[in-house]
Amino acid sequence: MSEEELQLHFTYEEKSPGNYSSDSEDLLEELLCCLMQLITDIPLLDITYEISVEAISTMVVFLSCQLFHKEVLRQSISHKYLMRGPCLPYTSKLVKTLLYNFIRQEKPPPPGAHVFPQQSDGGGLLYGLASGVARLWTVFTLGGVGSKAAASPELSSPLANQSLLLLLVLANLTDASDAPNPYRQAIMSFKNTQDSSPFPSSIPHAFQINFNSLYTALCEQQTSDQATLLLYTLLHQNSNIRTYMLARTDMENLVLPILEILYHVEERNSHHVYMALIILLILTEDDGFNRSIHEVILKNITWYSERVLTEISLGSLLILVVIRTIQYNMTRTRDKYLHTNCLAALANMSAQFRSLHQYAAQRIISLFSLLSKKHNKVLEQATQSLRGSLSSNDVPLPDYAQDLNVIEEVIRMMLEIINSCLTNSLHHNPNLVYALLYKRDLFEQFRTHPSFQDIMQNIDLVISFFSSRLLQAGAELSVERVLEIIKQGVVALPKDRLKPLADRQVDRVLACQAFVHAASGFSQFHGLSVSSLFYPHFDHNIARMLGKQKCVRHHLCPRKNVSPFRRERHPLALQS
Repeated sequence: MSEEELQLHFTYEEKSPGNYSSDSEDLLEELLCCLMQLITDIPLLDITYEISVEAISTMVVFLSCQLFHKEVLRQSISHKYLMRGPCLPYTSKLVKTLLYNFIRQEKPPPPGAHVFPQQSDGGGLLYGLASGVARLWTVFTLGGVGSKAAASPELSSPLANQSLLLLLVLANLTDASDAPNPYRQAIMSFKNTQDSSPFPSSIPHAFQINFNSLYTALCEQQTSDQATLLLYTLLHQNSNIRTYMLARTDMENLVLPILEILYHVEERNSHHVYMALIILLILTEDDGFNRSIHEVILKNITWYSERVLTEISLGSLLILVVIRTIQYNMTRTRDKYLHTNCLAALANMSAQFRSLHQYAAQRIISLFSLLSKKHNKVLEQATQSLRGSLSSNDVPLPDYAQDLNVIEEVIRMMLEIINSCLTNSLHHNPNLVYALLYKRDLFEQFRTHPSFQDIMQNIDLVISFFSSRLLQAGAELSVERVLEIIKQGVVALPKDRLKPLADRQVDRVLACQAFVHAASGFSQFHGLSVSSLFYPHFDHNIARMLGKQKCVRHHLCPRKNVSPFRRERHPLALQS
C-alpha cells in the first residue's frame, strides 16, 4: 500500500443527499498529532503502559514508508506532518519523553493490568504487526549486506526499546526543503538539568534532561545495537553531552562495554562493530581522555580470554582489544578499512601512552611483525611474478605494486604510533622499549627503506642506545635487570636527540548523516532495520564531512569517496 493509498483511509468526506460536491478532511495529521499528545501527556502507569507502547509503535509504522522505496525518501506525507503544523510544538517534548523512557527502562506491568489482549509473544496489536513486517524485512536488509543479524534478545522493557527506535528514526529524517529536521535539532541542543545558563534564542526545540541518568542508561544498555547507535549520535551531534562524558571520572563504565563489543567481533554484525570503533575514535580525539584511561586500573577482566589479566590499565586494555580486532580482520573478515580505523584510534592515543602493560607492549610489536611478514610475502610474490612474465607475455600480472603501497602505508602508520610513543612518553614506557629490544631484528629491513628512513631514525636511535647499555651490563641478564637498565637509560638519554615528526593534518572523516545512514542499518525493531525506513542502501559517500578540523595523527579512510561498509579484498588479508 502506498502512502497516498494509506492517506485515503484517513480522509473524511461529508456528502449531502442530492449534492455531488463534497468537502474532504485529512485526518492523518490529526491522528499523528494525537499520538504525540498521547505519548507525551499521559502519565506512565500500569494501565497506560501498553497504550504508550502501541502509540509509539503506531508512529513507527506510519514512518515505515521507506521500506517501499529503493532510494532515500526525501518527501513523505508523514514526514511533512511531523515537521510542521500542529505537530511541530511537540518536538522537544516528544524527544525528551522518548529519552526518559529509554533511561527508566520500565518493565511491562503484571498480567492483570494489561489493557489489550496479549499475544503469545507478549506484544500488543500494532507491536505484533510491526514485528511481523520487521522479520520479513530482515531478509532483505541484513541478509544482503554481508552482516550477521544479531539475535533478538528477550526485551525487558518494550516501552524503552520502542521509544529508542522511534527516537532514532525521527533523528534521521531527511531535512525538509525549507526547514531542517526539528527532531535532530532537539537532539543536538538539549542540555543538562544542572546547567542553569539560558538557551540562545537561535536554538529551537531545546530542553534539559538529567545527564547522569542518561549516562548510566547508555553504559548499561550497550549490549543492544540501537543503544550503541544512540551513543554515537549523541557523542557526534551534541557537544554538551560529549563534554559531559569526557569529563566523567568513571569513563570505564562506558568504555568497557564498547571494548567488549569489539572483542566479540565474530558475534556482532559489521555495522555494530564499526559504530563501536567510531565511538572510540571520537573519544580518542580528546587528549584528556587519552591520559585518563591510563590512570584507571582494572582487575580481573573476565571476558578477555587470551590471557589472564589480573591487573591492567584501561588504556592498555583498549590497545589490546583494538590490536586483536585488527588481527581478526586480517585473517577473517578482510574488511579493507577496519584495520585502518583501528590504527587511527591507536595513533590518536600514542602520544599519551603511559605505563603500558607488558602484554600490550608485546602485542604492539607482534602486530608490526605480522605486517612485516605480509610485506615480505607480497614482495616475494611480486618478484616471482615478474620472473614468470619474462617467459609468458600473455598472462596478466596482478597489481602487486598497489598491494605493496597499501601495506607500506599501514606499516608506516604502525611506525608512527611507535615513534610517537617514544618521542612523547619514552620515560613512561619501559615495557615498550623492552619489547622493541627483544624484537630488534624486525626493524633492520626498514632502516634503509626509502619509505621509512625518516620515521625509523628515532626508533633506530632508541634501539642502538639501549642495546649498547645492555652490552655494557654483560650477558645473562634477567628480565628485572633489563627493565632496570632501561629505566636508568631513559634518564640518561637526552630528550633533544629524539626528533618529533611533523604532525599529520588530516580531515576528520566522520561521516555526518552519511555515516548514520549507513551505520544505522544494524538497528533492528524486532528485526526491522531502522535505517531501512529512511536510508535503504549502504553505499553513501563516507566523505561527507563535518568540516575540516585539525586532527593530529587521525587517519581514517585513505580513499574518501568509498564507503567503509563495502566488502573489498585487502592485500593485508591475502591468503597464506
